[in-house]
Amino acid sequence: MIKRTIDISEPGYLHVQHRQLCVDRDDETVARVPVEDLAVLVLANPAIVITQAVIALCQQHNVAILFCDEKHLPISVTLPLWGGHSLHAKVLRAQISITEPTRKRLWREIVQAKITQQIVTLERAGVGAPGLGRLRANVKSADPSNCEAQAARQYWRALMGETFRRDSEAGGINNLLNYGYAVMRAMIARAIVGTGLHPALGLHHKNQYNGLCLADDLMEPLRPWVDWEVFKMTRGGRAPAIDRASKQVLLGLLASDARLDERVMPLMVASHSMAAGLKAAMTEKLRLSFPARVH
Repeated sequence: MIKRTIDISEPGYLHVQHRQLCVDRDDETVARVPVEDLAVLVLANPAIVITQAVIALCQQHNVAILFCDEKHLPISVTLPLWGGHSLHAKVLRAQISITEPTRKRLWREIVQAKITQQIVTLERAGVGAPGLGRLRANVKSADPSNCEAQAARQYWRALMGETFRRDSEAGGINNLLNYGYAVMRAMIARAIVGTGLHPALGLHHKNQYNGLCLADDLMEPLRPWVDWEVFKMTRGGRAPAIDRASKQVLLGLLASDARLDERVMPLMVASHSMAAGLKAAMTEKLRLSFPARVH
């Protein structure tokens, strides 16, 4: 059974009763859901009150909790420190011991997969960027030429127009992208924890203040999935906004069909297989497999 992703956008009091997440408003319970059915819980209103029991039970079931700011954009995620995997210490030692050549090789595969998904997105949008194919072929171990950044410049101009600039601090389209990426990041972080890997120990991302460096690495090929949905929302000059409709679309990505190793499954399920593949590739010199969109 695929786990559920829930966004709570209105004020409420969240508590646990009979191992169910209960949402109260005006002293009345308006919603209940078994915590074991959850994957991601998005708290998008500053007036939400949550009990410690909710947080603890969510962590016991490996539920990622996203806390949002006053703009309703996710700013932090909580994940279990341990318990996501029975062999956490053993896996963590192997993760710390990864060789530098392996780390560089895996980052190359991630960059190539990201550019591939960017090409697919542009093809769907009916625009071309022939330089992306050449950049993908030229990605070397560790991407010393920064083909990822070169591809991004061509990609955003082709997809969103010459005047668009990808800026996480800007509003409009960038806000929608921020929300979608944050949801993807939480999904990947949850999958990583489930394998016993530590999300702070990245392959390429190494910011000492970032506790989800590995999630930022592994989600790179999934960013164009968000880009495509945002592109569709803004076609025809529609003003972009983070509202109920746009959230529903972006949260729905986690349940969308993905093809991984010739099998079709929900993206959330594929993310766990992808994370498990990364764990194996760290020690067994295997190539990574990344989800491909079905529709």
